[in-house]
Amino acid sequence: MNVFDRYAPFVQDFIYRNNWESLRAIQAAAGDIIFNTDDNLLLTASTASGKTEAAFFPILTLFSEDMPRSVGAIYIGPLKALINDQFSRLNDLCEDAGIPVWHWHGDVAQSHKARMMKNPSGILQITPESLEAMLIRKHAAITKLFGDLRFIVIDEVHSLMRGDRGGQTLCLIERLCRQAGVSPRRIGLSATIGDPQAAGEFLSAGTGRRTAIPKIETKGVKWRLSMEHFYVSDVQASEGKEVNGAMPVLEQPTDKAPEHADPGMGYIFEHTRGKKCLVFVNSREECEAVTTTLRSYCEAKHERDRFLIHHGNLSASYRETAEAAMKDEDVQMTTVTTATLELGIDIGRLERAFQIDAPFTVSSFLQRMGRTGRRDLPPEMWFVIREDMPEPRTMLPSTVPWALLQGIALVQVYIEEKWVEPPRLDRLPYSLLYHQTMSTLASCGELTPAQLAQRVLTLKYFHRVSTEDYKLLLRHLIEKDHIQRTDEGGLIVGLTGERVINSFKFYAVFQENEEYTVRCESQELGTLVMPPPVGEKIAIAGQVWIVTELDHKRHLVYCEPVKGKVPAYFGDCPGDINTKIIRRMRQVLCEDKSYPYLMKNAAARLSQARMTARNSGVTSANLINLGGDMWALFPWVGTYAFFALERFLNVRCKDILHIRGLDSCRPYFIQFTMKADAQTFLRTLREQAAIPIDPMELVYPKELPLFEKYDEYLPAELVRKGFAYGVLDIDGMLSAIEGFVC
Repeated sequence: MNVFDRYAPFVQDFIYRNNWESLRAIQAAAGDIIFNTDDNLLLTASTASGKTEAAFFPILTLFSEDMPRSVGAIYIGPLKALINDQFSRLNDLCEDAGIPVWHWHGDVAQSHKARMMKNPSGILQITPESLEAMLIRKHAAITKLFGDLRFIVIDEVHSLMRGDRGGQTLCLIERLCRQAGVSPRRIGLSATIGDPQAAGEFLSAGTGRRTAIPKIETKGVKWRLSMEHFYVSDVQASEGKEVNGAMPVLEQPTDKAPEHADPGMGYIFEHTRGKKCLVFVNSREECEAVTTTLRSYCEAKHERDRFLIHHGNLSASYRETAEAAMKDEDVQMTTVTTATLELGIDIGRLERAFQIDAPFTVSSFLQRMGRTGRRDLPPEMWFVIREDMPEPRTMLPSTVPWALLQGIALVQVYIEEKWVEPPRLDRLPYSLLYHQTMSTLASCGELTPAQLAQRVLTLKYFHRVSTEDYKLLLRHLIEKDHIQRTDEGGLIVGLTGERVINSFKFYAVFQENEEYTVRCESQELGTLVMPPPVGEKIAIAGQVWIVTELDHKRHLVYCEPVKGKVPAYFGDCPGDINTKIIRRMRQVLCEDKSYPYLMKNAAARLSQARMTARNSGVTSANLINLGGDMWALFPWVGTYAFFALERFLNVRCKDILHIRGLDSCRPYFIQFTMKADAQTFLRTLREQAAIPIDPMELVYPKELPLFEKYDEYLPAELVRKGFAYGVLDIDGMLSAIEGFVC
């Protein structure tokens, strides 16, 4: 029996109604594995390839033949927007079969959640944070809710494999399964997995099952890709020059941006007219600034506002308004967004995506471009690289167009090698260890130290954590009253711990800043960090507002709309770049190759950068003299090896070489003054690198490198150890030093 014939009649009817002429290869492969084996499953295929249907067609068929007595499948999604989108899609599929679909996150009505609690059944769609809250607050009901759980589907699994949030998800799944006494199969879905075998092992951790990873041959997809560069001024890199190998200038619309507009913003303003587009940026601050600028251009041209905004600090009403508008086939608007619209959500016939500057990862680039190219349209992305014109006395390292090089490198490593960042699974997750310890105590009540250790340390994600480290953590938490010892020798949550756990922010393990809710009359706009005094202006929801009242006790900001521009601030937004990308950036400077997607300005700017790099020696040496005692080191390594190198120079080499004023632009270059010459510098680095390095040596005396959300509650010894052994890339640093040329 082939897979289609095995599907339940209501699934077959759904396929007929949607005019699908045949199953896709991924759907046939997934059906075969789910129907005929007991394996876990990892489905890796391009965006809009039908992965969700590939997983749920056979799951729902099995349910229709033997309906689970509880929730039968959990779908874990990383974003509320993705869950909302999949909720609508699955409801269409399940309605005729009478299989309930429930969604559960912070924006879902309590009445909907109450109905699920009363009648646990069908499919539950949930975020990791809401699943954490459920394990704590609905602990006694877990067996009733999930006693016949058969499948756990993790969407966009790659997004959970680079930090604590993925570890939290695995811990939650394992805790839930232990408590409910079930062993569901796990299914991971992703369009951008860099190392499928490692991802399969991650997915199967603790299950005793292997992960099947079907290899799906896909036909090549043509991209519509362009990359243009703009100085934030009137003079552009290509003016007055003939540029060989550059793409022709795109046809200009008849309507122009306002006179004296920022050239890059004007370019986006012009080329989104009459189209449905996304504009991706790398931070919430930039999201606000770009939206405000584009809306001001609409006002200057006496046009209707055609720009929406979407990021994580906006209220649910603003986010959902943007999502609904983008799904409406008749609406031709552009949404400026961060990564919140990067994953999974189907926003219809999106014609074009823009990327301002370069994202940090190949994975993000592919996901963002994958928002387009649905429904028989080719994927289309326009990079818009913006840069201040270097001043005549600007030091050499700051004249390199790093964002342009990064954008080219991200594209090239995928075109040339189909390379995507591998998962980071070798960390020492002490911050998450604190979180899961407190969560376990909060849900279970009093436990002996041995019982607590048995429940937490045996979670597969903590396999690198020693018993001694855990004892150290528990003693510290008892001392700080996060945990309290009872008269009988048991452990419970202490008073200080109660304050941490009782905040709704406890459920998330990703870093958040202290936020204030912003309101205008009855309307909730979103949240921000560090509100200004009354009378000052703020930027949120793509508009400018004046603060009329501050309620610090309840963390509320009241405001009124005003005209103008003002920078927004939501907290830091760090980027993590792989060594593979940095080294390809260097190759971009070294080679004479032209790239067919570069537009005229970008090609001219790259030509300038290559000439400067060759004349200065940047392409042939790592250490460059900037004049006198001033030097620049270009290590060409990723973020975590760069961290290690900075510290290595400070700890091992600074005094020997008399290095002063060490100043880093991570992860691109380090500037400093030094009395020694280049050969002495290189010899010293290699001599010091030959001496065995204890990673703890690279943590500065009295330093407490708080990297993760709950590091502040850990004993200093574990914070330092977690940073030294889990963050610093010593091997990458040593490999780089070995290859340095001066």
